[in-house]
Amino acid sequence: MDSKAIIFDLDGTLIDSSTSILESFNSAFLSCSISLKAPLNSDIIGPPLMKILEILSGTSDQKILTNLATEFKSHYDSYGYKKTIVFPGVISMLKELKNIGFDLFIATNKRIYPTNKIINMLQWNKYFSGIYGLDSISPRADSKGNLLSYIIESNFLNKDNLIYIGDRDDDRIASIDADIDFIFAIWGYEENNHLFIHEERAVSPNDLILKLMEWANRSMPNQ
Repeated sequence: MDSKAIIFDLDGTLIDSSTSILESFNSAFLSCSISLKAPLNSDIIGPPLMKILEILSGTSDQKILTNLATEFKSHYDSYGYKKTIVFPGVISMLKELKNIGFDLFIATNKRIYPTNKIINMLQWNKYFSGIYGLDSISPRADSKGNLLSYIIESNFLNKDNLIYIGDRDDDRIASIDADIDFIFAIWGYEENNHLFIHEERAVSPNDLILKLMEWANRSMPNQ
């Protein structure tokens, strides 16, 4: 097959960070003596940090949000990231896709500092040609769609030979913005599964391998 590239979302797609992230949010709000204005559950995981804090705090006051962000980062970057869980079947999937010859990338809303700490902890650098977060490029990407476009341009990727894998509707929207194919990964946070009824989706990492092979062998992948 022609050279094909896959860009993966991280949280909810390859890893389960929900417990560690929620613990760090709880710690931040306790440290700042601020009451939560929204439920603290995995539904909120996915958007950029400041957007999540705005939802949880019910305010757009930048001083409050900055203080919360500082406390969150301190806890998560020191302790929280270590509790990251890899979804079952993901490691063997990454090995298989790499062995097949796919070029693998990560595009995440997670800050690049803890992202790199997680990747190093899991010893995943050998699988990925590039790991990108919104804050890993300059100027900072203002959306995941723009981040995908940056990855495409900076790595000279052919959109016809490229697909994005994510677990949220904003991942699907990002793929539309970047004009590339997309598959939902629905083995992660179950709260999101109702979104995917009418979209191509993979129910497990092994199922994703099969779907990616079908996609790779299509003569006209965007049709």
